[in-house]
Amino acid sequence: MKTSPKNIKTKNITSFEQHLKTRYGKTGSKKRTEFEIKAKAFAIGEVIKEERRLASMTQEQLAAKTGTRKSFISRIENGHSDIQLSTLYKLLELGLGKKVSLNIL
Repeated sequence: MKTSPKNIKTKNITSFEQHLKTRYGKTGSKKRTEFEIKAKAFAIGEVIKEERRLASMTQEQLAAKTGTRKSFISRIENGHSDIQLSTLYKLLELGLGKKVSLNIL
């Protein structure tokens, strides 16, 4: 039996924003800010990992090219390390030949 849109109960569905508010608090709260910082670090790590993969480079190769250590590249790619803007530029521009652009909204 197919379920039509009329038969779907939606009263228990929450938006992602509602979920974040329930779990981490309102935007601007300490807990929410800490979560958002970690989420952005993870996203930056994913960008670096994907660009490295597209360049067919290993973590060791990227580390050698940028004067860092493989363990540091690994920590960044896994979102376990804060990254300075200068390091981000070094990894992406010098190491991977990409152009970094920063937008403040």
